Amino acid sequence: MSMEVRDPIHGAIPVSAREVAILDDPFVQRLRNILQTGFSQYPFPGAVHSRYLHSVGVMHLAGAGFDSAFSDYKFSSSAVRESFRSAVRIAGLLHDIGHAPYSHCTEFAMPSLKSLNIGAYGDSISDENLEKRASHEDYTIGILTMTSLADKISANFSFTARHVAALISRDVCIDDSFFVDNGLDFRRVLSQLISSELDVDRLDYLVRDSYFSGAKYGQVDVHWLINNLTLHVDEGQVSLAMRRRAIYAFDDFMVARYHMFVMVYFHHKSVAFEEMLKRYFTGENCSYQIPSVMEDYLWVDDVHLTNHLRNVDDPWARSIMTGVPWTRVLELHGTIDEVRADWANKALSREGIDTMSAGSVGKLSRYTVFGQKREGAPTIYVLDDSIGARTPVAPIQEATAIFSRYQDERRINRIYVEQCNKARAKKVLESARK
Repeated sequence: MSMEVRDPIHGAIPVSAREVAILDDPFVQRLRNILQTGFSQYPFPGAVHSRYLHSVGVMHLAGAGFDSAFSDYKFSSSAVRESFRSAVRIAGLLHDIGHAPYSHCTEFAMPSLKSLNIGAYGDSISDENLEKRASHEDYTIGILTMTSLADKISANFSFTARHVAALISRDVCIDDSFFVDNGLDFRRVLSQLISSELDVDRLDYLVRDSYFSGAKYGQVDVHWLINNLTLHVDEGQVSLAMRRRAIYAFDDFMVARYHMFVMVYFHHKSVAFEEMLKRYFTGENCSYQIPSVMEDYLWVDDVHLTNHLRNVDDPWARSIMTGVPWTRVLELHGTIDEVRADWANKALSREGIDTMSAGSVGKLSRYTVFGQKREGAPTIYVLDDSIGARTPVAPIQEATAIFSRYQDERRINRIYVEQCNKARAKKVLESARK
């Protein structure tokens, strides 16, 4: 039967009976035990929301974004429309299903991509890249295509798990015929709704993380942006587009994301805990491993890792579990040269004070470089149908100056010491600066 999920962000979210079957899958339920923002709960005590709730929110916005973007398109049949809409909603629900404990905080400890044996990639991944560390996106594709969840999707919908995976990753190999209607290929635009410069993932997590953290940077006009989504057709390919009247809301959305990273996700206390966890994982006492077998990964969540850290005899693990981070004694912002802190590390080392360094890099977009679209990133277009419009259709990078204004990376470099050494370390740094 159908149901509603009560969400503090989007209100009552309708979920169909077929979607309930996917929601009830153990791999989806696993997301209840993974915090959305990792260690952000320490500086922002309200940020204890889960990946599960975020995923339900993305599913909801994926459906809303689809309805808006396709409002003027005439499908060949209602069945095709329903298949496309269901596929993009399920992709929204499952896009984060591969996250490791504490979300992004443990991704550095994942095994090689090769060890996951993901057949859905075919030959699209080079041998060199197969040797690199897997990401949560790789685990997402593995869970989608290599577990009983795949059978559950096929049993409830007119598409397969690989079709869903193809909307999450461009590396998934599949016959695109499912995404073709009236001679047009819609895989690109459906994928852009899930992952792009203007995707429903960002539109959900910005407002959600802002709400639960108490920080106001992420409060953007989600509904205006969603309601102004449309399509642009060029040589048989369909791309995501936005009406010109929403360009200022888009600018605000991009800046909000930028500020959320700098002020919330890169908060010095969150970063301290992340670095301490890395010290444990790379130390000689670490016996914790993230499994490469998908069925074993089902049981790996925040509870699993927390229980391990509580029972291991290691000073880093003990500090994390007691909520006592190393403390910041130096923080530098600016360019690569402006944030160099070799002088500080050397000065503290000479005095026998152990240090922990951490660098964060904030950037406006991962899809653009110096205001230009990154190679391989599908273009989003801005459509202007006003009378006398000089440029009726333009790539979004050319329709706004936001990318050039914020083209520089925001670098933050920090040095931490144990709290018992804070006062002495500050005196050492004050002397070294003179």
